[in-house]
Amino acid sequence: VFFFFSSRRRHTRCSGVSWARRCVQETGYQRRVHGVIGGGPGGYVASIKAAQLGLKTACIEKRGALGGTCLNVGCIPSKALLNISHKYEDSIKHFKDLGIEMDTPPKINFDQMMKKKGEVVSGLTKGIEGLFAKNKVEYIKAHGSFLDKNTIKCDQNEGGERIITATNIIIATGSEPAPFPGIPYDEEIFVSSTGGLALKKIPKKMIVIGAGYIGLELGSVFARLGTDVTVVELSLIHI
Repeated sequence: VFFFFSSRRRHTRCSGVSWARRCVQETGYQRRVHGVIGGGPGGYVASIKAAQLGLKTACIEKRGALGGTCLNVGCIPSKALLNISHKYEDSIKHFKDLGIEMDTPPKINFDQMMKKKGEVVSGLTKGIEGLFAKNKVEYIKAHGSFLDKNTIKCDQNEGGERIITATNIIIATGSEPAPFPGIPYDEEIFVSSTGGLALKKIPKKMIVIGAGYIGLELGSVFARLGTDVTVVELSLIHI
């Protein structure tokens, strides 16, 4: 049995366009360095808009891929798996009604399914990198931390340390899976939403704790693939 916990803990979010415009207004449209920590939907949009408005901009992202939770381990891979599993379920339950007959029943190649999900994600993250290049946003693959209000230490993914200074800094560090009391994630049996998107095989049984959209989407995917899925939710108003 796999246990899947679908709750997430928020850090900070920003509305990228509005923050970028405010920073430009405060600097009098002068060309100054602008720093963004986080390359998700808030951070990468803020970075691009700031650069378009004339600020020399650097975006710091530790994941090694732009797009944040939504693109890498959230909405996009989840929707890719929903689409594939829906087509699979259609082929089993509805093709015959539509006059489509097959000599042998379809079967799932789970490895190929997950590979396709990865290709969808990779294509979109590369697209954001292309927008950064087009708008001359510097992309720093690193963990950023403050030394003071205008100085960021970047511990780079490939090793080494870099210090950058910025007149304005946006913190757009997004969210991470919320811990479940007393049960640490091992991402094999007890999995977060991130681990649920990277399983190595189709489980026979799955318990989804939390009936938000994250839990119900992944629960739907595996139910279509044949998993016996049980959803546990404290309150009906959260479904």
